[in-house]
Amino acid sequence: MAFGDKTNERPGTRAVVRNSHVSAYKAREVLDLIRNQPYGRASEILEFTERAVAEVIRKCLDSAVANAEHNDDIPAEELFVSACFADEGATMKRFRPRARGSASRIRKRTCHITVIVSRYSPAQLADLRQRETQAGRAGSRTGGAASEARRRRVAASRELAAARAVEEAAHEHDDDAHDHDGQPHDHEGHAHTHDHDDHADEATAADEAVVEGPHGAGSAMPFADGSGPDSHPIKGNDQSMLYHVPGGRYFKATKAEMYFATVEDAERAGYTAPGAAHDTSEVIEGPSGPGSAMPLADGTGPAGYEIKGNDQSMLYHVPGGRYYKATKAEMYFATVEDAERAGYGAPGAPGPEEEGE
Repeated sequence: MAFGDKTNERPGTRAVVRNSHVSAYKAREVLDLIRNQPYGRASEILEFTERAVAEVIRKCLDSAVANAEHNDDIPAEELFVSACFADEGATMKRFRPRARGSASRIRKRTCHITVIVSRYSPAQLADLRQRETQAGRAGSRTGGAASEARRRRVAASRELAAARAVEEAAHEHDDDAHDHDGQPHDHEGHAHTHDHDDHADEATAADEAVVEGPHGAGSAMPFADGSGPDSHPIKGNDQSMLYHVPGGRYFKATKAEMYFATVEDAERAGYTAPGAAHDTSEVIEGPSGPGSAMPLADGTGPAGYEIKGNDQSMLYHVPGGRYYKATKAEMYFATVEDAERAGYGAPGAPGPEEEGE
């Protein structure tokens, strides 16, 4: 029984793509289209084949032709695809979760693609050109157009790489030129340019006129970028009605709707400092009568009303007590007597039933 040449002994110039992420079956479907085709015709087929693997095979074909031209001095017009095949590569195993704790296997297959190009014999080449001339398409499929297109792509790639190298070198040169390592600045005119930029910035800031706020003198509206005039450094927030001075805890995080020149201007406009003591005039008497007060908006008690009363447990808690900090107060009392008069008891005190026993 006669067998053909072994895979690694087939004549011609080859190129191999290893571990391509496509199954060998899909690659063979495209390889069957270009087998025994001239280089130009094979390149055209791969260009218009709507398969993702066609682009990989086309690059492999161009690599094989480039090897033949560079290593064997064979023109691309005289080459054809003498053999092409795809061998199975490693299979990556993955799993997909399924119902009832089971899993189904996913096989991600790979393959090794080999393309071998060989030179036409003089008789075959003459016959091919004669048939193309008679058909009126001389030079269209002998590989001249394909090889020229490949040369253009290679030249464009090299030009792009050279341009990027020049750009990177220029960028590094600029970085070196501006990195003085503590040496005096000796570029003529450079400091002059910086001076012009500084003057331009100062002129731009000066052109922004200060717009007086609704609170009269000492207040100013923010600029378009949200900043305030240098003469009005204090921020005022309309939502919290608090003012914040530069360097304060919440100064940077505060969005200012108003700027003030001094603290007095801010307080005159009705703004208060963060954490300032509340006025006793803000005390709202609770339903338990004198000695009781409702919590303020932030949940704290008015000045002079430090005893917390909880409506759910009907207990009161004095400052320093075990549950004082954890208690949410629905009522505040001035004295323990006021809390007991309102019906609140001390934590741990016996209830009415226990007293009767």
